[in-house]
Parts: sequence; structure tokens; C-alpha cells
Amino acid sequence: MRGRASPSIWRTLLLAQIREQSGRFLVTILALALGVALGSSVYLVNTAALNEFGLATKRLVGEADVVIRGPREGFAEQLFVNLAHNPAVNALSPVLELEVALPVRSDTLKVLGLDVFRAAVLQPALIGDLGEGAFQLLDSDAIYLSSAAAKGLKLRRGDRLDVTVGSSAKHLRVIGILPESAYPQPLGLMDIASAQWVFNRLGRLNRIDVRLAPGTDVAAFRRDIGKNLPAGVLAIAPQVERDRAVSVTRAYRVNLNMLALVALFTGAFLVFSTQSLSVLRRRRSLALLRALGLTRGQLRAGLVGEGLVLGVIGSLLGVILGVLIAAAILKFLTADLGNGQLRAVGASLRAAPLQLAAFFAIGVAVAGIGAWMPARSAAQQSPAQSLKGGDGGYQTVARHGWRAGLAALLLGAALAWLPPIGGLPLFGYAAIGLLLLGALLLVPAVTIKTLGAAPPTHRVVWDTAVAQLRENVGLSALSLASIIVSFSLMVAMAIMIFSFRVSFDHWLGKLLPADLQLREPFANDTAFWSPADQAKLAALPGVARAEFRRSLPLRLDPKREPVTLIARGAQDADTAGELPLVSSAQTLPGASPPAWISEALQDLYGYGVGQTIEIPLGGRLQPFEVTGIWRDYARLSGSIVISVRAYQAATGDGNANEGALWLTPGAAPADVEKRLRGALSNGDSIEITTATALHERSLQIFDRAFAITYALEAIAVIIGLTGVSFAASSTALARRAEFGMLRHIGMLRRQIIAMLADEGVLTSAFGVLYGLALGVFLSLVLVYVVNRQSFNWSIDFAVPVWQLALLSFLLIGAAAVTAIVSGRAALSQDAVRAVREDW
Repeated sequence: MRGRASPSIWRTLLLAQIREQSGRFLVTILALALGVALGSSVYLVNTAALNEFGLATKRLVGEADVVIRGPREGFAEQLFVNLAHNPAVNALSPVLELEVALPVRSDTLKVLGLDVFRAAVLQPALIGDLGEGAFQLLDSDAIYLSSAAAKGLKLRRGDRLDVTVGSSAKHLRVIGILPESAYPQPLGLMDIASAQWVFNRLGRLNRIDVRLAPGTDVAAFRRDIGKNLPAGVLAIAPQVERDRAVSVTRAYRVNLNMLALVALFTGAFLVFSTQSLSVLRRRRSLALLRALGLTRGQLRAGLVGEGLVLGVIGSLLGVILGVLIAAAILKFLTADLGNGQLRAVGASLRAAPLQLAAFFAIGVAVAGIGAWMPARSAAQQSPAQSLKGGDGGYQTVARHGWRAGLAALLLGAALAWLPPIGGLPLFGYAAIGLLLLGALLLVPAVTIKTLGAAPPTHRVVWDTAVAQLRENVGLSALSLASIIVSFSLMVAMAIMIFSFRVSFDHWLGKLLPADLQLREPFANDTAFWSPADQAKLAALPGVARAEFRRSLPLRLDPKREPVTLIARGAQDADTAGELPLVSSAQTLPGASPPAWISEALQDLYGYGVGQTIEIPLGGRLQPFEVTGIWRDYARLSGSIVISVRAYQAATGDGNANEGALWLTPGAAPADVEKRLRGALSNGDSIEITTATALHERSLQIFDRAFAITYALEAIAVIIGLTGVSFAASSTALARRAEFGMLRHIGMLRRQIIAMLADEGVLTSAFGVLYGLALGVFLSLVLVYVVNRQSFNWSIDFAVPVWQLALLSFLLIGAAAVTAIVSGRAALSQDAVRAVREDW
């Protein structure tokens, strides 16, 4: 037993277990594979997408040391002349970078206006493929398209490309297609003078790429030049440009990875439950091995090895499945995992052997951890005690584990109050893990108290079921654990998503009160409605009232994404009434014009109510007083809202790119839409929708963003039910001798089955109620900590009562049915054979 025969013995035992309990081992392996597959696929997809964005941005920035960025409307090109006289500057490339609106399309095309000959110095990878086409690009209507843009627009060399400027269309001529290696994303290249002329930006730039003379201190140059730049113009390190996609999607990616860890945690617990029940079922065989000379260490190592075998198989399957899922997402969804922020056309899967090996190792380690506690418990049992049968020594653990459980709960509650680290709710996730662990450690103690308080009913079947559960707390705890873990996590996620959906629904209703909503292509720089266009639209038959808005990006911090400035509401009082405010204050007479900032801006920049902020508008810094904080679920980087009157006074810009229309009674929205499109030359490009349709579409997008979470919830419930099924079948088989004895003393077969049904109902009802309570506490952390710190917005707490109640009854019913089926299987042999081993 102590020599070379030990591995063969354990191999024989493991193979026997797999043959006898193949279904349980298969589900355990699949649970582990799910966690590894989700984590590895999310990593591979995000790595491919971020790499694609990084390469694209690097080609745009090229060999610049500093990027001078201004607002989208641009700055005077005199700044380029001033920089050219700076002795520290070696080369300059002026750029006009625009998101151009296209007729009859809701998306935009990024267009770069470049000085081709200067850009060839700083962006050789982008310009080098033009060849002789560089001279053709000097034509006033010429544009080069990237391969992705040409495919998306279905254009070839010599075709005409229509673009929208203001409310009218202009025509460009496609003179060439860049090879796929030049730039992977949709892009158009124009001569900078032509771009300024076509898009009405004469004398304006919004970006200058700068390469410094050798030996120049880049950080010092950025710091010094930044002091002399116009308001709203910033000196940015190229690395910030390249890392933008990383920062924008970080919270979403981290939350997906946390979901992967939740799946792995569930898999680890399923390993724990499987191994615990397996040890309990084999306790006499293991005791016999101990009596024959097997040491505690060998027993512990062998049982942990069984868990590691499950981990190896599950992790290997998970890595393979993760690669396949990642390849499918990259091919069919262009790396979009549901949030719509990280789309990378042309991104390809890249080899990541070290990272995949790390996911494999994590899966194996998780399985080993799940198998360690049952192995340790089995090794501590004396052979004589194990040969007697019973609860397997869990009674002592049940009576003394509550202290560790209470400590974990208190520590988890304390961690939930800590601030984020680097903008991520790491303490929030730790709090959830500790609360879940603490609640599980308290299960045996709570079970003892609950069953001990149950009064006798003098009904043989019911009282026998309660007595059996009371005297076998370990079995009860194992039966409860899987359903508590899966159900509590499902409840927590369901409450968080339902709360978010309800809050999102209310937010949409507050911001979209009009009958019709219209806007130019989202985030475009070239399409807008002039004051004359606005007056024409407001005077159309069927329009009772019209309100127009102006939204544009502003860059307040070189290290952050631009924030969105929104001018809405004719007067300040109108603006405040249209926003879903979470806090506000009255404006003092004579103070600066009021501004309302989103929660994200408050968290990211530290602004608060009553504070004066300076906003770069009209080429200078304009002071505004923060009068309120509002919820904004559409812009993660933050937003500032001011009235239209204040915006026009600061900029002199009367144009608009969004609008809301209230219709006269009896006016048909379809008829008004037709008149709206006919009133403007680019009417077919305007996005017009009813408030109801926009509301429904927004909720559909919301549901799509949480599709992965919904799938994980369903899987968690299935795993929980599977765990209950395995626990019921294992305990029923382990209690065959008990059933035989009950038959000998006169209990009928149907009474034993009824007793098992009662046990199943009691166990599952307790687990469901316990899981509901735990899930509610976990959801508080998700709603008020994880969500708030991840996305910088708040949501109102709401519970889907009917959905959770229905699911609870289904779980209880399923557990009862499982117990009955398992009992029938265990009672298939006669009473004499069942108790023969005890004679």
C-alpha cells in the first residue's frame, strides 16, 4: 500500500467513480469548463480588439512625440505656424479629423484631412501606400478610402461618395482604395485644404502631430507648450491616444471577467459538493484502505488528485471551447461583447499560449481547492469511526464553523464601504466573495437552529423526515450548498439587472417626453440644422412645439475621453425640468450661468454642486456654476448640460443636431415624418423615430448588452438543480441500509418515498429562502457598490418579486421530484438485501 501500487489503486478507484457517477462528473467538468471558457474567450476577444485599435491608432499617430488636440470644431491654424517656429520641433503634420455624416446612413465615416507630404514624414505606414495617388489626392473632390470603408460602403475606385455638410449633400470622388495592411478600420483620406473647403472649416485644424528634435524632454515640452495653448486645446502623449480603447472599455471587460470568476467559483463548489458526497458514499471503502495501511497523507493526496483530474479535463475543455467562442465572436460579431463600445472590424485571433496556460492553471487550481476540504475531512476520520457510517464527521464542523462564517460576513460588509482602486470596484468584488463564503459557513449552524425549532406534528412521515435532517446536518448542508450558491448569485444578478432596467426605463421616459425624436447621425461633425432649418421644421403642419438641442464633445483632461456638452432647454428652468436630477441647488442671482453635470463627471473630475467650472467654449474658458447632478446612462465619460441660451451666448452657434417635436392632436406621426424629410435636402439621412419606438429599441439594446449575464443566470440555476439532484441521489443510495431497516419495522414503501419528498421540500425551501436572503444582500453590493464604482452612475433598487417567486416554487418542486425519483431508485432492492451488510 505504501509503495508503487498506490497510483494504480487510486487510478482504479477514480475510474470506478467515473463509471458509477459519470453524469455527476460530466456536469462538474462542464461547470469548470464554462468558467475557463468564458474567462479565456473574453480575454482573447478583448486582446484582439484592443490590439486592432492600438495598431490603427499607431498608424494614425505615427512617429509623433506629442499630439496637439483641440475641440471638434477646431482651432485657428495660426497655432501650426507658431509651433513651426519652435526650435524644439523637428517636424509637424496638420490634421483635420472629422466624423463625417453620410446620406441615408445612420453611421459616420472618419475622414482625415492631411498635408500628404508632411504626413509622409510622421505617418509613413499610412501614407506610404498612396504612391502616385498622393498627387491625385490634391484634387478638391478626391478621397482615398481604406479597404474596410470601401467594403462597408460598397464603393470602388472611380465611384462617387456623397457626404452631408450642414443639411445638404456634397460629392467626393473615390480615387483609390488603401490596402488592408495600411489601416484596418473604416477611414477616408483627403488633402487638408480640400477637407477644409468641403466641410466649411477654412483656416481651422483640430489636431497637430509633432515630432521633437533629438534630445528634447518630451514631458517638459508638453508641460510648457500646454500653458500657451488656446482654451480647449491640449498637448497629449501619443500613448494616451493608443490606450483610449483600453480605458473606455475597462469597466465592462473587468465585469465580464468577474462573471467568469463567478462561473469558476460555482464550478469549484460543485467539485467540493461532488467530492464530499463521493467521500461520504465511499467512506467504508476508504476506511478499509486506511485499515490496510494507507496513511492520512496518501489518502488526502489521492482524493485531491481526483479533484485535480476533474480540473485538468474541465480546464482543457474550457480552453479549447474559449478559443472557439472567441473565434466566432471575432468573425461574426466583430469583437462586440454586448456593450457596443468595442467593435473591431478585421480583428483576428492571436496566439496567447502563456495566457491560455494561465487560465488552464487557474481552472485546475480551483478544482484542487474544491477537493481539498473533503479530502482533509476524510483523512482526519479514524478508520473505525468511518466504518460505522453516519454523517462523515460534518456535525462538528456544523457546530463550530459559524465563527468563521460570521467573521467573513463582517469583513465582507466592511470591504463594501471602501472606495474603488484605479476606478475598479475591487473591494466590492471581494466583499461579494466574502459574503458568499460567510453565508455558506453559517448554513450548518442555521440549519441546526431551524430544525431544532421545528415542533413535533405527530405525523410519522413528516417527523421522521425532520429527525433525519436534524441528525445529519452534514448531508443537509451539502444538499443545500449548491442551490444556495447558484440561486443566491442568480437572485443578486437578477435584482441588479431588474433595478437597472427599471431605472433605465424611468430615465428614458424623463428624457424623451416628446412625440417624435430626430437627430443627425450620432457623433458626427458635419451634419446640422441651421436656425433657418429649425424654423422651417417647427412651422410644418402637425407640429405643435419643437425643441432643438446641440451636443458636441469637449476635452477637459488629456488623459481622459472627451466629455459631451449638451445644450438643451430654451431657458435654465426648462433645462432643469427636463433632466433626471439626483441632487440640485438654487442658482444665486448674479452667479455664473448654471450647468448640470452627470454623475460620471462628478466622480471622474471631482466636481460638486455649487462649484464653478470652466468650460472651453468659443475659443475661451467660460465659467459655469454646477447647479445639479443628473443621471446619464448614455455617456460613460461624463456630460455637461447647459441651456441653449447660455450656449449661444458663449459661442454664437445657433445650429442644432438633435430635436424633439410635440405633435398637434390628431396628427399622424408617419405623415409628420414624411413632411420632415421632405423639408430638408438631406431628409433621408435624419434619424426620426417616435418616443415609443425609441424607448422599445433602447430597451432591446439594454437586453442585448446583458445577454451574457442572462445566459449565466440560466446556467447557474441549472447547476444548482444538478447539484440538488446529485446530492439527493447520493444520499439516497448511501441510506439504503436505513431504508431497509425502516421497511423491517413496518414503514411502507410509499411512506419512505413521502419522507424523502418531505426532506426534499424542506431542504430546497430552506435553501431557496436562504438563497433569496443572501441574494438580496449581494444585490445591494452590486447595485450600490459595483455598479456605482464601475460605471459612475446610480440606479434605484427594485426587486422582480413575481419572477423570483415563480422561480423559487419551480426549484422547490424540482427538488421534491428529484428526491422522489432518487428514493424510488434506492428502494428498488428488497429490505433484506438493504440491511445485509449490517448483519
